[in-house]
Amino acid sequence: MLAEVERLSTPQVEWSVLLPFLILLGGAVILMVAGALTPRRTKAPWHAGATVAIAVASMVSTVFLWWRVRDDGPISAVSNAVVVDGLSLYLGFAILCAVVLAALLAHGYLQREKLEGADLYVLMLLSAAGGLVMTGANDLLVLFLGLEILSIAVYVLAGMHIRRARSGEAALKYFVLGAFSSAFFLYGIAMVYGATGSTNFTKISAFLAANILTNNVMLLAGFALLLVGLGFKVAAVPFHAWTPDVYEGSPSPVVAYMASGVKVAGFAGMIRVFTSTFSSYAADWQPMVYVLAVATLVVGSLFAVSQTNVKRMLAYSSISHAGFILLGIQAASTQGTRAALFYLATYTFMAAGSFGVVTVVGRAGDNAHDLSDYDGLAKRSPLLAFAFLVFLLGQAGVPFTSGFLAKFGVIGAAVEARSFWLALIAMLTSVVSAFVYLRIVLAMYDREVEVSGPKLRVPVGARIALLIAVLVTIGVGLVPEPLSHATRTAVALTHPAPAPAAAPIEVSAGS
Repeated sequence: MLAEVERLSTPQVEWSVLLPFLILLGGAVILMVAGALTPRRTKAPWHAGATVAIAVASMVSTVFLWWRVRDDGPISAVSNAVVVDGLSLYLGFAILCAVVLAALLAHGYLQREKLEGADLYVLMLLSAAGGLVMTGANDLLVLFLGLEILSIAVYVLAGMHIRRARSGEAALKYFVLGAFSSAFFLYGIAMVYGATGSTNFTKISAFLAANILTNNVMLLAGFALLLVGLGFKVAAVPFHAWTPDVYEGSPSPVVAYMASGVKVAGFAGMIRVFTSTFSSYAADWQPMVYVLAVATLVVGSLFAVSQTNVKRMLAYSSISHAGFILLGIQAASTQGTRAALFYLATYTFMAAGSFGVVTVVGRAGDNAHDLSDYDGLAKRSPLLAFAFLVFLLGQAGVPFTSGFLAKFGVIGAAVEARSFWLALIAMLTSVVSAFVYLRIVLAMYDREVEVSGPKLRVPVGARIALLIAVLVTIGVGLVPEPLSHATRTAVALTHPAPAPAAAPIEVSAGS
């Protein structure tokens, strides 16, 4: 009897498949200890270098796991609460790319603002570890755990600039609203558990495939509440109110990570919950996502027009891009999921690159973000202006950039799902967003600047990050097949839902 209790209470953990997460977690602990034992201020960028090395090591282990999953199929770990499959590895790799870019941007910024130390890097690694948990979650409680690990670290990152009142305000606002969204998410978990009797995705999917709910009000309420919690993380309207203020007040390299890595993790949870687990109830949750996508596209594009602060412009642009990714989610199809994955990967580099330029132009104090601060940037720093031009054109969806293919993919998925009006709204709002990006381009290339205007010094790390982002944005636009193949493989290797039972049984919710 004792042996049976021990067997039941001990989860089966396959540590080798958790290696990317363990590398990030262990690396964060080592970096924290090393940072505490060494001087905070140092000219050698060892904090950033160590962070990049840790992230790259996690990426290498992800690639090895990709080959293993490609040959053997999805792998369950931690008593089927975590799954390692194509989706988790693909999106996990994107999060790690965001960490590398943000770490490269952070060193010069921290030196400039006299905020040297390992704190930012440790918190970013811990947040990314939570993101990896979200990408591989096979249980609602595990997804919530990953969401909180990701979020708590980012709350602190938002307030890292202790000498800027706006930074502290951003952290407080993000924390308070984030706590509300977490509460909604927990209520959603409770509702889904009440309707299906489980929080495990595999068991929920099996239950819904084998049973027809005669009263699905509780399940629909669970859908809505889960959508609120995840919608907050991806800055979907009407859960976006925090985004402009938090993006404006937070340290710029942190915003680069928030706009890329955090958004990828949020959409990973959304794909896991809706397009995978609740695929058999797509007709019930698709209208919710449809409305969310329309509101996000319209608000994100129209509100950006009236902004004069480039950081706030990009914040509303980030909201608009979330609306485009929601097109792929709403389609509830294989093509829609592939298009969403393609969009997330390309947007990671465009967003991180854009906020990388903002990091440099912001100068000491991180306050030079008005549109007038970009006047004549092409003459003051031609390469920096060109990099920003590439990112803005990519986000506008100009051909021969990765953004064009990303938008074309999600709009095509919406058309295939017969969401014609949604696709039309997406195209119209894309034109409005292009006007916003054009304002920045004109400021950089068409406005005169005084000869004595401020010269911008681009740190080495920022140069490397911007170069990587530019190459990916242009390279994927010209040669998209490798990334397209990766998205197809990721979807094909995603943890499959169980086959439906031969004779579904009608039950009431919670029975």
